[in-house]
Amino acid sequence: MDKLRRYLLSNLSILFFSIFLPLFAIASVIFMIKLATYTAVIQLNLLEMGKLYLFVLPELLFYTLPTAFVVGGALTLYRLSNDNEMVVVFSLGISPAFIAKVLAIPAFLLSVLLFVNFLVVTPYIKIISGNFLDHKKAEAKFNLTASEFGHNFGDWMLFINSSDETTHTFSDVVLFNKEMKGEILITAKKAKLINKNGALQLHLEQGEGYSHDNDILKSMVFKTANINDMLNTDPTVYRNTFDYWTNSERRDKKDKLLITNTLLSLFPPISIFLIIALGIVHARHQKRWIYLWLFLSIVGFYSATIIMQKWLGFHTIWVVATLWIIITYGFYRRLVGSRF
Repeated sequence: MDKLRRYLLSNLSILFFSIFLPLFAIASVIFMIKLATYTAVIQLNLLEMGKLYLFVLPELLFYTLPTAFVVGGALTLYRLSNDNEMVVVFSLGISPAFIAKVLAIPAFLLSVLLFVNFLVVTPYIKIISGNFLDHKKAEAKFNLTASEFGHNFGDWMLFINSSDETTHTFSDVVLFNKEMKGEILITAKKAKLINKNGALQLHLEQGEGYSHDNDILKSMVFKTANINDMLNTDPTVYRNTFDYWTNSERRDKKDKLLITNTLLSLFPPISIFLIIALGIVHARHQKRWIYLWLFLSIVGFYSATIIMQKWLGFHTIWVVATLWIIITYGFYRRLVGSRF
């Protein structure tokens, strides 16, 4: 029995990693594309891009590991069945229940790992990742340079003709705002960016202002003027896991994450019957569309997880898990349990 258990687990590990690595690579490429959009707002060097990738690594693992386990487990049994090895196993008097027990151990361990990932690791990573991005955005605001595309400065669009990065002074500055009443245009010959305890202040000298409202054009001339913009650099404080999941901040989003991620963490152990039902076949008499059924099963589970929580809330966890076990056990009894 021990040799058979080790043999099954060795075959499972080979197919698991052959499926997990491509899935993980695809997810990483998708993140890299998303990462490229950050560079339009903030400047990132290679080390900082690597740091952001490490921040998202737990999330990538969370969404790829359960799918890779279910697909890998089913394909492992399917390959052994096509090689007639499962027929030999059952002819020796070993029941499919033994296969279920062998698969249940790594499925349970993986489920525990997924729970630790999304309950403990991910909240901490999200906070330090958010603090890092906020810090880089604040740096981007403070490091304004001359550009033909302009910059966002609070509610204003800021265009700079020439700049001195060392002293944060600018020449021939134009500001435009259409969020206030009417449209406002301000020009200044000189400007200086000042950081006052987290508040950015753009000090303008020798300028003119124009406003347009209800077909009335107003103008003014000024020697000095100040425009303020808050520079949010205070980092979010991570206290503990319990505080993160119980505080009222973004409550609706956290509730959805708790429901969805709990079911995804339970996906490997509650899919044991599905793995056996799809994987174990008689090579001569049974031909199954295993890839199609795996695809439909994963899509169906994920869809039920997302859709049913709109009506059932936290009851979605036990309802979906129970229905999934009943349905997959029915397939298991009909396709495998009654035959082997």
